[in-house]
Amino acid sequence: MSRYPTVVETAEALDRGTASSGTLTNDTLARMDDPAGEGARVYVRRNDQRAVKLAETSDVLRGVGIKRSPLEGVPISVKDLFDIAGETTLAGSIALQDAPAALENAPVVQRLIAAGAVITGTTNMSEFAFSGIGINPHYGTPRNPYDRNTGRVPGGSSSGAAISVADGMAIAAIGTDTGGSIRIPSALCGLTGFKPTARRVSAQGVVPLSTSLDSIGPLAASVTCCAIIDSIISGDGLDVPLEAPIKGLRLAVPQAIVLSDMDETVARAFSRTLDLLSNAGAIISEIGLEEFSEVADIYARGNMVAAEAFAWHRDLLARASANYDPRVKLRITRGGEVSAADYIRTLETRAAWKRRVFQKVYGFDAMIMPTVPVIAPAIQPLIDDDAKFFAANSLVLRNPTMINFLDGCALSVPMHNSDEAPSGLMIAGTEMRDREILSVGLAIEHVLQQATNS
Repeated sequence: MSRYPTVVETAEALDRGTASSGTLTNDTLARMDDPAGEGARVYVRRNDQRAVKLAETSDVLRGVGIKRSPLEGVPISVKDLFDIAGETTLAGSIALQDAPAALENAPVVQRLIAAGAVITGTTNMSEFAFSGIGINPHYGTPRNPYDRNTGRVPGGSSSGAAISVADGMAIAAIGTDTGGSIRIPSALCGLTGFKPTARRVSAQGVVPLSTSLDSIGPLAASVTCCAIIDSIISGDGLDVPLEAPIKGLRLAVPQAIVLSDMDETVARAFSRTLDLLSNAGAIISEIGLEEFSEVADIYARGNMVAAEAFAWHRDLLARASANYDPRVKLRITRGGEVSAADYIRTLETRAAWKRRVFQKVYGFDAMIMPTVPVIAPAIQPLIDDDAKFFAANSLVLRNPTMINFLDGCALSVPMHNSDEAPSGLMIAGTEMRDREILSVGLAIEHVLQQATNS
């Protein structure tokens, strides 16, 4: 299991004076500039002068005893979907290069700055967030920290977000998640990611993919990191929840769909994780949850993501279609074929589906399953072959999408050993159970870390 600096460790170093925000920020900027590193593929927009000034301000405030939050002076990257005042939001595309600069910060960005975070820049992504793989033909594809010689996908769409943390170009990152775009790169890169209930975090000033499903959350080194950041960007301002007692924790393992097509590495890690949790006193229950088998057909009858994406992109496609990634354009334009009747039926079907799933998982503390059933595939074969790309994209999105469709909340925490390729365990709950899921996540993370360190 990989080990990255946490927000808490960074804050403690700043508190002790063994580090300064200025030093941390200059170190992250140096890593971005390293020609042998991934910086050029990780960051789409940079404003080094702003980052340095934010760091200097933080150090001055800390010097007179002012600490605005646990993120005071901590370098944080932001996905290239978020408005930053004075800059053009590109969304990982070249189709928006002539768009006007944002007049104000997105609320999420403003909350981070008000909390004392140092914004390092905006990170690369699947164009317009429409892929779980993370390949970007315009700005390059940052390589997964695992097996850089092969060159494996980072996971998407928050690809640059994950690599910014994995490569020390930020302590934590802000991503978005419509069908797994925080949890997938977290799982494939050995990080922790949190997808909150969608409505808890403002999407104002954020380029949308699906207004029904888009969620905004952190990628970082630990569950505690994610809880701290979530409390700030959501505006809740609540402390990190207490770790749930592992003994007696009721964990449901859905059997339909989500356990199929696992590769050997993920299957071994998941089986080991179930044993560890059971031995620690958790009560593991297999549940059918056949409703998960219905989601692909519901999307096929009226794809709400494509329809909502097309509604936003229609005018941009009319004037800048040639500037789109062809694979992204194909899926967005299909949204124009979804009739209003089919779209409305999908919304109604989803509402009924959510009620049925809720009844079956009621009484459990969380659902657990592999975040992604396979380790990160190599980049080049997916660039070269459309069929391989779309098959891989569908597979990595499959499990996380279930929780977006449920309007739920979910963590992905690393479940691999240090000598294995990264894989993630998804810990999920129904809507507005965010703090409970974070509490359960702390307990599960503790068990997994103990096993890794023993």
